[in-house]
Amino acid sequence: MKRYFAFWVALILFVQVSHAQLRLPVIFSDHMVLQQKSEVAIWGWAEPVEELTIRGGWSKEEVKTKALNSGLWKVLIKTPAAGGPYTVSIKGKTEIILKDVMIGEVWICSGQSNMEWGMSSSTDATEEIPVANFKEIRLFKINRSAADYPQDHGDGQWQLCTPETVKGFSAVGYFFGKKLYTDLKVPIGLISSSWGGTPAEAWTPKEKVEGDQELKESASKQKDQPWGPKNPGLIYNSMIRPIVPYGIAGAIWYQGESNTIAPLTYQKLMKTLIESWRTDFGKEFPFYFVQIAPYRYGRQNEGVLIREQQAKLLAVPKTGMVIISDVVEDVGDIHPKRKKPVGDRLANYALADTYKKPLLGYQSPVYKFMQVEKGKIRILFDYAQIGLISQGGDPTQFVIAGEDQKFFPAKAKIDGGTVVVFAKEVKDPIAVRFCWDNAAIPNLFNKEGLPVSSFRTDTWELDMSPVAEKK
Repeated sequence: MKRYFAFWVALILFVQVSHAQLRLPVIFSDHMVLQQKSEVAIWGWAEPVEELTIRGGWSKEEVKTKALNSGLWKVLIKTPAAGGPYTVSIKGKTEIILKDVMIGEVWICSGQSNMEWGMSSSTDATEEIPVANFKEIRLFKINRSAADYPQDHGDGQWQLCTPETVKGFSAVGYFFGKKLYTDLKVPIGLISSSWGGTPAEAWTPKEKVEGDQELKESASKQKDQPWGPKNPGLIYNSMIRPIVPYGIAGAIWYQGESNTIAPLTYQKLMKTLIESWRTDFGKEFPFYFVQIAPYRYGRQNEGVLIREQQAKLLAVPKTGMVIISDVVEDVGDIHPKRKKPVGDRLANYALADTYKKPLLGYQSPVYKFMQVEKGKIRILFDYAQIGLISQGGDPTQFVIAGEDQKFFPAKAKIDGGTVVVFAKEVKDPIAVRFCWDNAAIPNLFNKEGLPVSSFRTDTWELDMSPVAEKK
């Protein structure tokens, strides 16, 4: 009996000691990248009220702190300009030394399957993977997981970018990071956190969705799916929360296909997600996103309405949208396999907007306003300063309507950075739509070669009935 009692006492003491040992979230490890020229948070757990000293190998300055009664501790440590490799030392009763730490630019790459899509499955895999040897590009892939409550430790591992490690990494994320590295010539850290088929609600804190009646009702329309969780907060809790508040430069996002069930609240939902993440990370970081590509959805207007909502999201400060309708090869495939132009366009946006590089034409034209001119309508755009072009003849995919709200196919003529639209059936036009179909692919571009976003000038009620099957 005494032996049995002694065993349990020893086991309890072992558990208590092991839980009290100095430890870190998985985001802090060898090969990590810390955000340059900033105060980055480093945190972890130790014995209650244990005194700790943290020092980065780039400086003689030490930061001292004491763990809370819960064992949690956190410090802010200043980072220099890009460089490395360095060590980071966290010393208490024991010591952890992180090796091969780089200082550079850190970006989160998040969303659903088109962001998760690995390099090995992308169009450019054969040419790109064998030469993907970049010791100053570091990859951190967060494995799929969901949780009812916010998690702290997380899952994943920092790795050097090699032909082997890049195979299963986000293709969009890799091409984005490679271009940043090539142009900025600083170490790049890419944190891939994505899960195919998941709605944006699952990436947003639960209380933010359920605390808003409109968002809560939209979330309730999501159907259970075998490939991933749908409920608010489930993925945020385990795939975003564990890396908060790691120092980042910004985030790129490719998602929206799984929110076509309730498209009219997508702008509000994404604004909520962005603001929540920015609050968590303590920084109004740039958030650049991909407008979903043309695809044959099951209901009228559901895909094009998401694209409209994404364009409206540009009203949120420090956001940017790239349009990829021209990379689509099959509107029956929701996964465009040409990921390089997607990553490159996101990188160009970041280079111009975040890093202030003198790049022109990094933004696709978006509808600005219209003018009625003697039976015609002139459409004006943002981001078409040096003009527009069309491929294969005059611009197509325009329709026009009068007060009866009946749309007719329209002729369109480019006039500098504007388009003039008209139809003989409509003598007094009041509304124009462009590429207003789930699967429509435009032939209208700015002169820099970026496609024009689909748009409508009206706010009339739309048909959301199922698409009739072709016989």
